[in-house]
Amino acid sequence: MTRLSVLDQTPVIDGHSVADAIAATVELVQLADQLGYTRFWCAEHHGLRSVANPAPEVMLARLGSVTQRIRIGSGGIMLPYYSAFKVAEQFMMLEALFPGRVDLAVGRAPGGDMRTAQAVASGSYNRGEFFPQQVTELSGLFRGQLAEDSLAQDVLLQPHVATRPQLWVLGSSDFGGALAAQLGIRFAFAHFINAFFGHTVAQAYRTQFKPGFETHPYLAAAVFVICADTEQQAGALEKAVDLRRVQMAYGLNEPIPTVEQALEQTYGERERLIIERERPRSIIGTPESVVPRMLEIQQQFNADELIVLTVAASYKARLRSYELLAQAFDLAAQTPKTA
Repeated sequence: MTRLSVLDQTPVIDGHSVADAIAATVELVQLADQLGYTRFWCAEHHGLRSVANPAPEVMLARLGSVTQRIRIGSGGIMLPYYSAFKVAEQFMMLEALFPGRVDLAVGRAPGGDMRTAQAVASGSYNRGEFFPQQVTELSGLFRGQLAEDSLAQDVLLQPHVATRPQLWVLGSSDFGGALAAQLGIRFAFAHFINAFFGHTVAQAYRTQFKPGFETHPYLAAAVFVICADTEQQAGALEKAVDLRRVQMAYGLNEPIPTVEQALEQTYGERERLIIERERPRSIIGTPESVVPRMLEIQQQFNADELIVLTVAASYKARLRSYELLAQAFDLAAQTPKTA
């Protein structure tokens, strides 16, 4: 059995509004809930025209209200911006609203450029240097086991409910895996960011894991996948991904390109090298070609779960991709469980 989940960035496709992007996220979570996906995570980004969710904690309240079974969570909250205590309160409120369905996954990246990061943090963005202390504080808040010198000692964490969110660390390097192992926390590796040595980070996480927030290690690999009905459709969608990767390499702050824009694009040698370099981060094709590659990554990582990020050139293609994966992995036959 392969557990599949969703990572959503609320992509803004060229020619569409932010309202369209948000509506597409709501439509997608409802579909994922029906199809049998395990969890639905929202990413935090700032100052980017291509994605439209700077506040996952707000979006999750909406998504929880239109779903019944699927877990909802952040993938992730960029913790260096915030007080660990305030984040704990926000996610305890979500847990009170949707008991047993909430995940808090945290990362240390800015989710945007440094100028934007400093604007978000009122000039005090710390580049993640205090991230380990913040994650430790979150774990202590949820477990009721704070350090004696914690400012939150003897402070009531509200709302006071019986259940707690699942706590995860996100990472695309060995730093996140080592921290998650040290604190006994679930870990998700971003293969869609770093496609080259994540399996070694995963192995080290399992080897070094010490019981803490969790008693046993639990690992997910987050992969970029577009699944289409035909190879022709997949090829056209891949060209749009190629154009997006070139735009990102040049620092262009643009919406997600369409297939039509991608087919009109011509590239020089430098752009072709960028495309070739970036393609290992994506799995694009029909179910017959995509599924074996996903299973290979799951085996390499010894992953308990695969979290699928799909940023396609149309919202319809994105929905269809998740439908095809659900069919290929027979998610409907898997009894929904709390992970």
